[in-house]
Amino acid sequence: MDKEGELARIAAALERLAPPPPPPTDWLAHPAYVWESDRARAVPVLDALPLSGLHGIDAQKVALRNLCARLASGAAAHDALLWGARGMGKSALVRACVADIQAETNALALVQLAPGTLPSFPALIAELASQRRAFLLFIDDLGFGEDGRAEMLALRSLLDGGIDPRPAHIRIAVTANRRSIVEREDTSAAIHERDERDDALALADRFGLTLGFHPADRDTYLAILESYTAPLGLAFDSEEALAFAIQRGNRSGRTALQFATELAGRAGLAL
Repeated sequence: MDKEGELARIAAALERLAPPPPPPTDWLAHPAYVWESDRARAVPVLDALPLSGLHGIDAQKVALRNLCARLASGAAAHDALLWGARGMGKSALVRACVADIQAETNALALVQLAPGTLPSFPALIAELASQRRAFLLFIDDLGFGEDGRAEMLALRSLLDGGIDPRPAHIRIAVTANRRSIVEREDTSAAIHERDERDDALALADRFGLTLGFHPADRDTYLAILESYTAPLGLAFDSEEALAFAIQRGNRSGRTALQFATELAGRAGLAL
């Protein structure tokens, strides 16, 4: 066998050993996707509460739902930053708004970016650019630690500053816990702390819609808890509910759901 024939035989053998390439993503078939490294994983069912199940954030619900409706309809829409207290429904609201739109139309899908995937962000945009569907790209709990700063700077550049524009049917929603992402007063911080704050503010300025989420007061926390327990016919002791929140360090929708889960479990009920 000549040399070329031998090389062809080896190449054919390697092709048989290699796994077949994954099929292309059907970006029209599913309500949500997770972008992992350089490929998408379909999510057949979007896990989301109904908007009516989110309490204490009425203004935020209206604002983000309106943005999603505009995006789905092909109208101009902003990128959105949801910032503030943990457990107050930032991530849940993103999922709920997309699911609410999907109850009416298949024109919008949610794409969550897994941690560490920002370097492949341009590849994702390239895949979505030609799709006849709107997409809300979701970055949950953006970090601001030593590792997160590089991610924050990369996102800032991708939002506004790159030479390759994002198509109008692709927008971004980001959640973050750090208050300094929108707070501007700063007179005494060390130089590196001011630099980090300036980086965060420069990122925040690139979002057309910024929504703040604040810790629940006593009455709001109890009202959220009642919204979970009342449909099950469960009563609760307010003092016990407040003590439960104190043990966890905050009053929030998440804490209310955890206490409601405890009550439902005691009663042998599913929440």
